[in-house]
Amino acid sequence: MNLVEIIALAVAMGIDCLVVSFSQGLVLNTNRMKNSLALALTMGLCQGIMPCFGYFGTHAVIDFIEPFAHWLVFTIFITLGLKFVYEAFQYKDEVSCINLKCLLLMGIATSIDAFASGITLKLTCTPLLLSALLIGLMSFIMSLFGFWSGLFFKKLPSRFLEITGGVILMIMAVRAIL
Repeated sequence: MNLVEIIALAVAMGIDCLVVSFSQGLVLNTNRMKNSLALALTMGLCQGIMPCFGYFGTHAVIDFIEPFAHWLVFTIFITLGLKFVYEAFQYKDEVSCINLKCLLLMGIATSIDAFASGITLKLTCTPLLLSALLIGLMSFIMSLFGFWSGLFFKKLPSRFLEITGGVILMIMAVRAIL
């Protein structure tokens, strides 16, 4: 992947963080600065670390899957993209919990997709350090933006953001097999 594709991946991975943080920004009215930073830091760290687990986990089986790498990348990205679009139309309970346990659960839940992206990073011989840093940084920034925009964009449907992330991933899937 080139730099533009890594940035597009980072944006797509950060959309989950933005949506979760947006919903938290809508409901949390106390200690907003502290809560927004705690949430963004958790999201950024989880999103930045999970691709590393996927990347190094792939190392153990790379010899078996390398001949099919482009199709595996396609399958992962298309599945994630379709998942984003599907979840955009599902009912979600609003979670308004900001303690350490909730932060970690939200961070892990939003970064499962980042784990899968780590596999594609390995299969496409994309530099891990740059990718993980960009994914983590983008997730941090998008989480902060999502939290604070909760005050101003209460009418913005999170569905639109999730569909956008899904479309980005599906475009990257098609690009992987071309």
